[in-house]
Amino acid sequence: MRANYQINATPQFRVLSDDQIVEIYHAALDVLERVGTRMYSEEGLALLRDAGCQVDAASTGSAASTRSAGTLVRIPAWLVKHALNTAPQRVVVAGRDRRRRVVLEREKFYFGTGSDCPSLVDPHTDEVRKYTFQDVYDAARISDALEHIDFHMSLGLTSGVPTQTYDRHQFLAMLQGTSKPFVITAVDRAGLADQYHMACEVLGGPEEFARAPLFVVYIEPSSPLSNSVEAVEKVLYAAEVGIPAIYTPCIICGGTGPVTLAGTIVQALAESLVGVVLAQLVRPGAAVIMGGVNSAMDMATSILSYGAPELSLVSAAATDVAKWLGLPMFSTAGCSDSKTLDQQAAVEATMSIVFAALSGANLIHDVGYLESGLLGSFDMLVMADEVIGMAKHVLGGVAVTPETLAIDVVERVGPGGHYLTQEHTRQHFRTQFWFPELMDRQQRRSWQASGSKTMADRVREKVIHILDHHEPAPIPPDVQSHLRDIIAQADAQNP
Repeated sequence: MRANYQINATPQFRVLSDDQIVEIYHAALDVLERVGTRMYSEEGLALLRDAGCQVDAASTGSAASTRSAGTLVRIPAWLVKHALNTAPQRVVVAGRDRRRRVVLEREKFYFGTGSDCPSLVDPHTDEVRKYTFQDVYDAARISDALEHIDFHMSLGLTSGVPTQTYDRHQFLAMLQGTSKPFVITAVDRAGLADQYHMACEVLGGPEEFARAPLFVVYIEPSSPLSNSVEAVEKVLYAAEVGIPAIYTPCIICGGTGPVTLAGTIVQALAESLVGVVLAQLVRPGAAVIMGGVNSAMDMATSILSYGAPELSLVSAAATDVAKWLGLPMFSTAGCSDSKTLDQQAAVEATMSIVFAALSGANLIHDVGYLESGLLGSFDMLVMADEVIGMAKHVLGGVAVTPETLAIDVVERVGPGGHYLTQEHTRQHFRTQFWFPELMDRQQRRSWQASGSKTMADRVREKVIHILDHHEPAPIPPDVQSHLRDIIAQADAQNP
């Protein structure tokens, strides 16, 4: 299995020219200087004020009418540029077995699931229901078994546990289910701190986490141009202890951002740069990843469309900007607005996977989403894994060497011959060809004899086989006990 993938094929899917990137960057700087951003964390406000930002004066009016007074911060361009100079261009994350690594640097791309969907389709009954702890564990086991899923997010939102501590329970299910690297979510600073301590327990201490973090934390500002207390405190804590942080907006073009795609990219960049500045003020060199789930508002339904071509277009354009800035990029693919694994789901997932890989984005998430991010589907995840395998094969390019040019073999076979019996064929066909597991290439008669199974049938069979047979690497019992102690203490403090 290849540990990472580097784009060799050309042309790449590039949306913006260098001149356009510069325009977008300067526009984002202008937004931060002239319009500013709302900062609802006193700690964040103090950091920015002390660094030379302009903070508007607090009002002395009523609490209701002055809720946002004193929170508007204008960030000067020089401070943004200084932060970009210290933000790392390379971020390494490793799974709990330390073998499976995600190396975020230019042109290396990795695919993973999304997080926190409230519902799933039960693979045994087809019932749409809430995710349980067992389901989140099963989602991790499926990711663990799939060759082309490189990192794991929860896919589901754990129900049946305390609301304020669900993130710890969710992380435990993920840890038990896979040895792959993680992208996690957290309720607040305390939730992130507990998950950090859980990760350190698994790895053997903070030193090993610092050497190669087990996870990246996903944090969202509130579009347009606002930063909640929880979001800011998570950024600050992540920078303090060395957790790589994704600070990424989820803009609905025409709703929470401009309807023009260029305007959305400007706003998204400005919002991400706030996270970069905050992190570098805490600790120069703190790892911050930019990106976003930015797509069109469907004007007929008002949903944020996960299957719209604008999602791929804006993501690829933002990737162009991220490369130019030297920041790792968090992108989106393998998702659909369809409610089930049908032709629409296949088309939308495939288009987004191919374009995300071609763009050169680093962490590509939301594989397995249906129903515009409301439904985390095991079936969609398994089908998308096959598509990702195809995309990775194509993006591997064509190796041109004396051996692959095969002039001697062509001469040996000559006109009118065939290559089936050639040793060259035997030596190379497994590396030159991609072999499908779920795609059907049988002749009709053989296909009918084997049950006339559709792609959906074969996908579901693989899901059930993984659930019935795949056993992830276990966590030692004493470590499990320590993890549960951390969760129990959090539950007790948040009844």
